[in-house]
Amino acid sequence: MAERTGLEPATSNVTGWRSNQLSYRSIPFGWAGRYGEGAARAISFLAESHFLWKLCPHGDFLAFPRLRWLLVSIVIFGEMELWFDPLARSGPEAMAMDEWLLEQVTHPVLRIYRWDGAWGSLGYFGKLSEAEKGLRGVDFVRRWTGGGTVDHRGDWTYSLIVPRDREVARMKGGESYRAIHHILLEVLRAEGGAPDLSVEKGKSGGMCFENPVENDLMDAGGAKLAGAAQRRGKLGLLHQGSVATGGDSRLRGELFAERLAESWWEADLVVDEDRVAALVEMKYGSKEWLARR
Repeated sequence: MAERTGLEPATSNVTGWRSNQLSYRSIPFGWAGRYGEGAARAISFLAESHFLWKLCPHGDFLAFPRLRWLLVSIVIFGEMELWFDPLARSGPEAMAMDEWLLEQVTHPVLRIYRWDGAWGSLGYFGKLSEAEKGLRGVDFVRRWTGGGTVDHRGDWTYSLIVPRDREVARMKGGESYRAIHHILLEVLRAEGGAPDLSVEKGKSGGMCFENPVENDLMDAGGAKLAGAAQRRGKLGLLHQGSVATGGDSRLRGELFAERLAESWWEADLVVDEDRVAALVEMKYGSKEWLARR
């Protein structure tokens, strides 16, 4: 298990900067083990602050050491499981696995997974005919979440499954999207990249990585680097994300978990294969689901 006590500031190796160079210690915003909802509200408040957006019009709060310290110190969850799904899965199985997790989790789970074969996914509201024109040479699966069409040949894919009693699951979509992507931005910068948050006001849909929307991650050349789609319901929040560059999957997953949660551990889940198979048959693997639009 990897764990931070919350008594010391979180550490970042972004551009050689370490938060503990500052003379003051971590504020309670970072104590998500005790104040998980307060931490979530704090990061939401910081992200929404008109003063901060005026100071940092491109959302690059991390360029300012003291603001960077606040955001790096804040975590969204008190505790969380990190699951490296051991099996490469077909598109329908991959989507069914996320729904099964949402049905049964009692605390947040970060799932990192791989695809078995050449797959593209389209959003719940996407048109299959448009996806097939925009992306060739793949099989398609329709997601339960919204957003555009994603080519999963070579990307790094994750899902964040959050029970409904967590503050993040009760945030507005834009707030939770921005909070999660702020943390992913820090992870990708720690890898040596130079991503920034998009300020585009575009509409989701079409080819996902050709159509950046607000709070997507962009690389130094202005190309979209990471996007995601969400679904909220009575069970909680499902956040499905994709990063265009693969990288070291295990290291990236661990860095992401460390910044998302005050305390996390790597899970070894026992999958209800019967339920997953039923979801594939009834929903994600059916022609009716795929061609619904």
